[in-house]
Amino acid sequence: MSERIRLRRSAAALLVAAVTTGSALLLTACDPEGDTGTTAAPSKAVDGPASAEPSGPADGSPAPAGGKLNKTAGTKVTVSTGTNTVLMDGKSVDFGTVVRDLAWSPDGKHAAFIDGAGNLETSDPDGSHKTVIAKAPSGETWSHPTWQVYGPDEPHGAGTYLLFTADDKKALKLLSVEAKAGAKPDALHVGDSEAEKPLPDVGNLWPNSAGKAGATVYANKNDGQVYFHDVISRTNGGVITKGSQPALADDGTVVFVRSVSGHAHIFAKAHEQGAKEVDLTPGASVDYTEPVISHDGKNIAFRGPDGIYTMPAKGGKPDRITDTVGLPAYRS
Repeated sequence: MSERIRLRRSAAALLVAAVTTGSALLLTACDPEGDTGTTAAPSKAVDGPASAEPSGPADGSPAPAGGKLNKTAGTKVTVSTGTNTVLMDGKSVDFGTVVRDLAWSPDGKHAAFIDGAGNLETSDPDGSHKTVIAKAPSGETWSHPTWQVYGPDEPHGAGTYLLFTADDKKALKLLSVEAKAGAKPDALHVGDSEAEKPLPDVGNLWPNSAGKAGATVYANKNDGQVYFHDVISRTNGGVITKGSQPALADDGTVVFVRSVSGHAHIFAKAHEQGAKEVDLTPGASVDYTEPVISHDGKNIAFRGPDGIYTMPAKGGKPDRITDTVGLPAYRS
């Protein structure tokens, strides 16, 4: 069993324990008016920009203002902007097609994204060997794919899947599809939980997993909560906290967005049961959104109004690595 799978299983167990024990800390964190253990009292949760829409312009036109600064080399951060180009390794890589909501496989060898036609595609890191996994039905918008890779020691055997958001203008739902050409997406049912209150099956969006061993976090637009789901067993899950746009590290650390005094801040919650939430951007006077966390849980990247920033996951001074505004992702 790989070290990453072992870590993810341990993280899943801790998250499940935190959800199912109904601890006072977790219940308090779900109340936006309660004591969250943060440095500032949060106001209502925010979805942030493009919460249910793919990132970037719909016509593949050039990215917003910026593009002169590119310090992505050595950071493992990539930035997709809804154009043909993706920033990575200090370069601008032309994928030959519109790339929105780029996400990397756990080994960093494959990209998943929403193309210019709104379909789900995968490719190699340079944009070659593109494969259309599934085509979005007319009138339905797909966004924010994330990878789930199972090893041969998992209960249902080895397999590679993609989870993503589907918006048919009536409801937001999470779908799952095997990462092969022409596969048929199925609804990801998150409501069959052991929690006392049934989990919502609609309004769900922004799924994120570090890739392996089944643990996934996602947000619900209707109630403003961040949820956890054990994809393997499908019987464990529940509310983690109030917020939106969550991302998950291998060790179970979660980063997410919450509004504080009228601005979107980046928060983190460690995987240990009873860990307090920490506002990583307590002095923010602008909106910081769309956070991602490195596989080892040591660094985060997020979007600001004037580009992409990185900082240690334990807090520190944000460092702007590019003035191109887009969606950040970590590549192994």
